[in-house]
Amino acid sequence: MMSLEERVLRRIPLEIIGLSLLVACAALFLFTPRTGVFVLAGGAFSAASFLWLKQTITRFLGPNRRKALRSGLLFYLLRLLLIIGVFSIIILQFPRMILAFAAGFSTIVFVFFLEAVMAISQLKTWKD
Repeated sequence: MMSLEERVLRRIPLEIIGLSLLVACAALFLFTPRTGVFVLAGGAFSAASFLWLKQTITRFLGPNRRKALRSGLLFYLLRLLLIIGVFSIIILQFPRMILAFAAGFSTIVFVFFLEAVMAISQLKTWKD
């Protein structure tokens, strides 16, 4: 039996992909097919980044924290370099598509907001 938090953490990447797919479909009709592809790619990259970060944090909470701290810092820096690298490549190769990619990448913010609203709505009381 999974806890509520585990279910939410498993659901978030799927919601990111779903929302970015929805935005990509809208961009497909409002702009160009290429814009839709970049929105979807940004959402997919955001979901993958979230999964990678979740996995790294799970290692921090495990029994071997000292080893996890060293590898976690290395993986976090690698993740940060990867994000910077992807954005840099898009800026250099497709400068007009960076906003579309950023829109897809930013769907994570809206998904977190929706998850917070859903969690707050399920509380019986706000204060004790």
